[in-house]
Amino acid sequence: MRLFFLLLFLLTTLTLSAQTIKAIKYEGLVHISESVALRMLDFDIGDDVNDEQINEALHTYFKQGYFTDITIDEDQGVLTFRFIEKPIISKIELEGWKENDDEVKDSVIQIKKGSLFDMKRLESAKKRIIEAISQEGKIDTVVEIKTEHLENGSVKVTFSVNEGENIIIEKLQYQGVEGLSPSDFNSAIANKEHQWAGWFWGRNDGKMKINEMGYDPLRIKDVYMQNGYLDAAVDEPFVRVDFGHYTAEMSYQIVEGEVYRVRDIVLQQEHEVIRDEVIEDVLGLERNQPFNIKTFRDDAERIKTKIADLGYAFVQVTPDLRKDRESKTVEVVYRIKPGTKVRIRNVIVSGNSRTLDRIIRRELFLAPGDMYSLTDLKDSKNSLGRTGYFESTTIEERRVDDHTMDLVVKVKEAPTGNIQLGGGYGSFGGLLLSVAVNDRNVWGSGIDVGVRLEKSERTQNYSFNISNPRLNDSDFSGNFSIFKSSYQYNDYTVNTEGVSVGTGHRFTRHVSGYLGYTYSDNAYEDINTTAIANNNLSLFFEDYSKSSVTMSISYDDTDDYYLPREGFAIGQSFEKSGLGADADFFKSRSTFNAYQGLEEYIGVDIIARYKAKYNYALDTGFLPLAERFYMGGLGSVRGYESYSLAPVDSDGRRVGGDQTFSNSVELNFPLVPSAKMRLTGFLDWGIISGQNSQGQFQEISRAGYGVALEWFSPVGPIQLIFANPLLEEEGDRITHFEFTIGQRF
Repeated sequence: MRLFFLLLFLLTTLTLSAQTIKAIKYEGLVHISESVALRMLDFDIGDDVNDEQINEALHTYFKQGYFTDITIDEDQGVLTFRFIEKPIISKIELEGWKENDDEVKDSVIQIKKGSLFDMKRLESAKKRIIEAISQEGKIDTVVEIKTEHLENGSVKVTFSVNEGENIIIEKLQYQGVEGLSPSDFNSAIANKEHQWAGWFWGRNDGKMKINEMGYDPLRIKDVYMQNGYLDAAVDEPFVRVDFGHYTAEMSYQIVEGEVYRVRDIVLQQEHEVIRDEVIEDVLGLERNQPFNIKTFRDDAERIKTKIADLGYAFVQVTPDLRKDRESKTVEVVYRIKPGTKVRIRNVIVSGNSRTLDRIIRRELFLAPGDMYSLTDLKDSKNSLGRTGYFESTTIEERRVDDHTMDLVVKVKEAPTGNIQLGGGYGSFGGLLLSVAVNDRNVWGSGIDVGVRLEKSERTQNYSFNISNPRLNDSDFSGNFSIFKSSYQYNDYTVNTEGVSVGTGHRFTRHVSGYLGYTYSDNAYEDINTTAIANNNLSLFFEDYSKSSVTMSISYDDTDDYYLPREGFAIGQSFEKSGLGADADFFKSRSTFNAYQGLEEYIGVDIIARYKAKYNYALDTGFLPLAERFYMGGLGSVRGYESYSLAPVDSDGRRVGGDQTFSNSVELNFPLVPSAKMRLTGFLDWGIISGQNSQGQFQEISRAGYGVALEWFSPVGPIQLIFANPLLEEEGDRITHFEFTIGQRF
């Protein structure tokens, strides 16, 4: 009987707690629709539902991660779920570290605008920030998460970072080094010993880079293998850190082994497509010489290029080494699978909304029906870069079958039509303003049209020019210009009006020639006769006309117009005047520019540049004052006013030189990659010489140094130059700042 009453009581209790659901309502739902929410329930309208089922529904909704609170009401069979959703993150900011680096926000924080506010995710992002900074060699970093609820209901999240201290490597030792010097490793490794004045350029600051620690032993071993030590073994570094002073000592244990020499070089072609002797001519490794792993790798690429240039686009070159430990020699083996010859089926151009297809195609050295050539492919990409029409170019190879492929040329156009501004300020010329309306690719036709207006307190220059680098898409070019200028010196002013016309021809893909003619009238005015009373006015200030022919030849294999990372640009021109006009002289102008990207060697996108100019003038009858050479400013020695350096006469007047040489060494660094902003450090030096009116020989040597901010802005390339003079002498005219917009760097 007791058992009967107990069962009756339990049945009555369950019946009372279960409710028949007549309706289900939702309030506050945003991220989940009501239909989806209903499908998450294990009951439906009309079912009898107890507290346990409702509690299970509550847990199901919470698991979705969208809500901070959920309440449930039941009234006469109507079940109502009320949700308070997590707020949306509308702003994410970094303070104290990588503040404007969007890439860091994507790769480290990994939380995007519009995400739900979730403290667990924020804490994970905080840990990633600390880890990223620790990989830079900094410890004791503190990150605080600040939240601000905005009026629109969203949340602003700020990660406030207090970067820790750098660990400085005070001592770096190498145990077992005999055949090489520890200094041989400095150019290869990332973690280096601190040097005195380590903050100075070219010195080692000693900051530990933890993320590079595992790669440094491999880099040291690679240096050994470049010197023939094929058995060299380098252990992981042993590091002792003094956390009280944030310093460290590191040591490597090295077993060098012996130097291996090249016993033989074996070429194994799956089927012969080229004579072995032709391949051996391009190899850098030599028999009976110490083995070099870098040359070994480069030779594999040279073989691939040599065979790919014959049309074998899918050639595979597998290098191998056969060591003889007893004789300490190595046999170098290159296994070559040339595949089949490949022709270009089609060339597809994309990304050019403005530039005509034919303007792009004329720069390509591969066309439909041509045999594939790896060198032609590389030269085509570089040729497109040298036009200056495009911000970036890629040529994608799409394999159709074993015998054909398509080339897809993808370009991203750069602004070529713009209003260019330039200027500067000097104690002599005052404020200089240059305005030019120019389009190097007008209507996408490749034609260059420009109007330039330049004015300062002492100068005026006006010009119009039009040129076509590829007349009718041929290898011939043409140009025409008219110009008018006025330049006020201390004791006189020179006014010039003229016209020039010329044509050029591209002999090879890198070599071009030019022939031009120029006629100008040149007049002196505002001559200070008081200051030059004791001199022969006609000697220097005789109005003259000039009729001259210019011939030039140039070589350019650089990979980009504005920012080359490899190649040379070399030019030589000769000008002869005296063809039915007053001026009678001969001029020679030589230029040499070299560019080398260093990212392959040091892992940082640094570009080394060397630029040099040599000018020479010979008086063959009449070399006017305005036709002589002057030095200073952009293009020669920065830090001095443009054209302010030259031999002078007894009255202190500049009379120009007949020879001048200037050169500069530059290192270009990435500053803000996302904004296409770079920084260049430079050192200029130049010399100018000539005879003054008394026949006395004078020679002037000056130098300058500074930095230049280079920015590819939406309106074109901008350069801000901050310079200081070296070897300055009394009377020199100095300028510390110049800027240009729209000009090459």
